[in-house]
Amino acid sequence: MTTIALIGAGGKMGFRLSRNLQQSDFSVRHVEVSDAGRERLKDELGIDCVGADEAVPGADVVILAVPDTLIGRISQQLSPLMESGTMLITLDAAAPFAGHLPERTDLVYFVTHPCHPPIFNDETELEAKRDYFGGYKATQHIVSALMQGPEESFALGERIARTIYAPVGRSHRVSVDEMALLEPGLSETVCATLLAVMREAMDEVVARGVSEQCARDFLLGHMNILSAVIFDEQPGAFSDACNKAIENGKPMLMRDDWKRVFERDAIADSIQRIT
Repeated sequence: MTTIALIGAGGKMGFRLSRNLQQSDFSVRHVEVSDAGRERLKDELGIDCVGADEAVPGADVVILAVPDTLIGRISQQLSPLMESGTMLITLDAAAPFAGHLPERTDLVYFVTHPCHPPIFNDETELEAKRDYFGGYKATQHIVSALMQGPEESFALGERIARTIYAPVGRSHRVSVDEMALLEPGLSETVCATLLAVMREAMDEVVARGVSEQCARDFLLGHMNILSAVIFDEQPGAFSDACNKAIENGKPMLMRDDWKRVFERDAIADSIQRIT
């Protein structure tokens, strides 16, 4: 049986992992420093926590379910407790990309991250339809990277990833650099930023006299059909008026060189700020 030491087991992300790992055949040692997290694990899942000095030695896998800003410090602290061949799993590419993991060639480094449930899906049950984050009821896809270690280690890392993010649909294998392009590049720098602008635009329309419910209904409805066409979920084409609005609007909203956010130095700067 594979033994996992889950660090940060009672945190926002760690609790989700703890819940899913309970339904697996992995042996899990839970580590949580906060009293609130430990109490929640005990009260809701019946889990007792142990200290890192008890959980990490002898573990086959160590999962760091902790904030990006703490991964470097915590991984360095745990390094002396990890035996040669241990797999260290992080849930985001930021810290590994920035070089914050211990310089130990005898460890396996595996990075995995959820795509979260897609806007276009086949969910029919209400709980699944409202599971926007994933890892509970709604099916989501995942990305994973074997940063260092023997090729055969990928299978174990992917099996753990499918467990902690379940239910999982497609599993994509990428490099750490490619994962950094996806996040923070694609998902946060571009997508989250533009969505924040869209919310500001809705608020501006409301400030100019349109009722909030009307503006919200109009925007979210158009987001649905426009996204379906743009992302080839539905055959169709925009009207000439819409195409002209896009042509005129893009230079007002976007810099000509906006795709520079995907250059490696821009990604590295973004990750440096994150970590």
